Amino acid sequence: MEQQAWMDRLGYTFQDPTLLTKALTHSSYANEGKRDLQSNERLEFLGDSVLGMIAATYLFENDASSEGELTKLRASIVCEQALSSYSRELGIGEQLLLGKGERMNGGRERASILADAFEAVLAAIYLDGGMEAARTFVLPFLIKEIAAQRRRHFKDYKTQLQEIVQQTPEEKLHYVLVGESGPDHSKRFAVEVHLNSNVIGKGHGKSKKEAEQLAAREALKLMGYDD
Repeated sequence: MEQQAWMDRLGYTFQDPTLLTKALTHSSYANEGKRDLQSNERLEFLGDSVLGMIAATYLFENDASSEGELTKLRASIVCEQALSSYSRELGIGEQLLLGKGERMNGGRERASILADAFEAVLAAIYLDGGMEAARTFVLPFLIKEIAAQRRRHFKDYKTQLQEIVQQTPEEKLHYVLVGESGPDHSKRFAVEVHLNSNVIGKGHGKSKKEAEQLAAREALKLMGYDD
């Protein structure tokens, strides 16, 4: 693919296109000695840190989960499997400079190579255009993967709690909105779940529904029903 068309696919135009070439140069190609080229390994090292910072900052600002939950979610959206899928979406494998042996052995489809190349491209964008350019490039991938992770792992805690409480007919369950804060475009809601008159769980979220689910989850933990 012609370089400008490739940059159009990335959604970023490099001021220094040699950074992009370096990001796409696998060590197997650089080591063949055909040219005085550096591989993308150093860029991959930098890209890993840039990616981690962007992912952690986004989750911190947009997800009310505990530190442990945030750590697990961050790991799932920056793991090799996720990064290689981002690479495939962009067609990075087609653009890689690979040594003959790596090409013959399916290097363009190897998850580890694709994941490293994605991080290298991110680092190249960061060096060329700064953190905001890097964030603009990578966030759409992260946000889409976060949504996919939530769909895969979502549990309806309210329904689970209701089913448990219904086993004792005289027990009554209800949710109470106890707090609301933040501007209209970024509201935060606080909800308590009551069993009769007793508070058995509290939750905070970007919507009342999310806060209710988290309150129900806390109640389930209190009752000994872990995730």
